[in-house]
Amino acid sequence: MGPSGNLQIDCAPEMRLQLTREQVYDLEAVLITHTHADHVMGMDDLRSVCVVGGKSVPVYAIPRYQEDIRRIYPYAFIDTPPGIWVPRFDLRDVPEVIHVGGLEVRTFEVMHGKYPVTGIRVNDFAFITDVNHIPPTSIEMLWRLDTLVIDCVRHEPHPNHYHFEATMAVIEELRPKKAYLTHLSHEFDHNSYEEGLPDHVRLAYDGLRLEF
Repeated sequence: MGPSGNLQIDCAPEMRLQLTREQVYDLEAVLITHTHADHVMGMDDLRSVCVVGGKSVPVYAIPRYQEDIRRIYPYAFIDTPPGIWVPRFDLRDVPEVIHVGGLEVRTFEVMHGKYPVTGIRVNDFAFITDVNHIPPTSIEMLWRLDTLVIDCVRHEPHPNHYHFEATMAVIEELRPKKAYLTHLSHEFDHNSYEEGLPDHVRLAYDGLRLEF
């Protein structure tokens, strides 16, 4: 997302396919929001970025998740013989502001059950993946938004995610100009479901592009 570079948020198992589809061949940095499998199991595909760039990829994550990354990908941190190409991760703590891609990316913390998750705000855009609680200090980061992308996993309540009613309550409180529901399960059929949504609320989809 950049004017001058790309920041990858999480590395889903199908990340390589998504980046190829969008013709993104270089990443300036990666931010890992948390280390559940659907957010980190594509990190091995960062090896091509390391090979082409000739250097480690900066990976921002809170310390407890850095430990998980080292455990899941131990080969990314050990010496290898010449000619053996492995991904290399330059693990960094998540600061309050990340300057990347010509943008100022502000970070904040929300809760996904008992797990902390990093949210981001860039200008008047905010993205919150897995979440079921936004602390008051982080709510302050979410006022006066043009666009909010937020978790909405299913219709019935979930112990670790917002469900539809909870997500809509947050949107009503924050009043962004536009909101996109993400992390959707199979319960949401795009063609039929959007007909009943307010005009400023839409379902996110693969290949969605937003300008901010």
